[in-house]
Amino acid sequence: MLQELRIQNLGVIEEVNLVLEGGLIALTGETGAGKTMVVEAISLLVGERADSTVIRSGATEASVEGRFVLGDEEMIITRVVPQDGRSRAYINGRLATVTQLSEVGAKLVDLHGQHAHQSLLGAAEQRAAVDAFGQIDLSALEQARHRVTEIDAALATFGGDERQRAREIDLLSFQVEEIEAAAIQSPSEDEQLRQEEEMLANANQLREALWSATTVLTDEEGAADRVGEAMSRLGGRDAFDGFVNRLRALQNEVGDLSSELRSMAEDVEENPERLNEVRLRLNLLSEIKRKYGDQLTEVIEYLGVTRQRLAELVGYEERAARLEEERTVALAELAREQALILEKRKSVAAPLASATEKHLRKLAMPNATVAIDVQGEAGEQVTFLLSANPGSHPLPLTKVASGGELARTMLALRMVLTSGPSTLVFDEVDAGIGGEAAVAVGAALGEIAERHQVLVVTHLAQVAANAQQHLSVHKSVRKGATFAGVSALAGTDRVGEIARMLSGATDDPAAIAHSTSLLEARRKGKQAAR
Repeated sequence: MLQELRIQNLGVIEEVNLVLEGGLIALTGETGAGKTMVVEAISLLVGERADSTVIRSGATEASVEGRFVLGDEEMIITRVVPQDGRSRAYINGRLATVTQLSEVGAKLVDLHGQHAHQSLLGAAEQRAAVDAFGQIDLSALEQARHRVTEIDAALATFGGDERQRAREIDLLSFQVEEIEAAAIQSPSEDEQLRQEEEMLANANQLREALWSATTVLTDEEGAADRVGEAMSRLGGRDAFDGFVNRLRALQNEVGDLSSELRSMAEDVEENPERLNEVRLRLNLLSEIKRKYGDQLTEVIEYLGVTRQRLAELVGYEERAARLEEERTVALAELAREQALILEKRKSVAAPLASATEKHLRKLAMPNATVAIDVQGEAGEQVTFLLSANPGSHPLPLTKVASGGELARTMLALRMVLTSGPSTLVFDEVDAGIGGEAAVAVGAALGEIAERHQVLVVTHLAQVAANAQQHLSVHKSVRKGATFAGVSALAGTDRVGEIARMLSGATDDPAAIAHSTSLLEARRKGKQAAR
């Protein structure tokens, strides 16, 4: 709910800070005192259009800040309207767009009356209201829709038309055949061939180098002899045992190495035919890599992916036929679910309309007629219709001209429905009514306030007396400028304000007595409810 509201330089309000309670909150005051600006402030918080004409004369900008609390969560929303330029919005201190503000605001506040921000006017919300009233389970319908979407997506992955598919098959077939024909032995085959090419191309030089290296290691005064001499000079001394062991290991390594060099030197021979084969093979692998990957590893991976895609395309007809069969079954299931939901929504429409009409009868709209039109395959097109007067055709709620009639219709709907934002604001809900209807409106607002925080701008004493919190908007003129303020009323101040609403005077004994009785009746009713 909305717990705190701060308004600066909005209309006749210079600065107002309000701490709001739960339940029913009445906002009263003389005509023109500034009650509308409080509602305007809330509408700005929930994303309504900002107009620089609402800025207080002499100020450069107007600002509104609200603190909302939903369970353990807290959200602070700020809206700033400058004289020049676009308005700014903030959610928990972070910049936000007006669209984001509207999305968040729709979950926090519902405004009913002359303002446009009314969630139940939206097509989606009206459909949701029907579903909520009828407790209609949409899970099977959603699953059926999801299955059709899933199959359509699978069919789409097969590609375009038949000619396009044939062209892709030809291309992929050629690529698979070309890579397979290369018969790549291993991811490192090209590197191994390059080493072999070097050996074959430089056979004489390599063989000479290998024999030369072998000689250096094994001839008289070679490395092996020199290592042996070093061992003999250090031998027999315990202090040098470590060095001797290392030299012995080195001597063994020199022996092994010289044997390997000799063996390689004996194997190296000129082989022009093999050299030509190696070079041709390297050229082939180079061409393959140029087309399909920088490394043979990438070429091998590409071959795997291409084979899979080719298999999919070649088997298209079979899989497509299977999917088309599944799609036919899924569409039939979807049609059944749509027909079922359509029937349920139509069956719920009349009882919901009737229940709303019954409440409107008590809210000074005795001739009101409510209808709910349900159209579409699944009844997804839901429209609430209202005829406020005899002989007039029911019109969509969005086209109802009277703010008071619309607000009372929304009030009646809220009495029927249990869902909705935690904070409801009603403006003009009491337009043109009095007597028993006024009592009924007060009772209706009190009933809704058991489930929601309800802020109502009212001229009815019966409504104001029913509120848990009473806020009075008053204005004063100082140095030629008008200032509006808001005060929380209690005790004799509240009695006097309700007396003013009854008779126009705060000191009329009869009005004071009536005011006192209204408040006492509410107190007793509250105690009885406990």
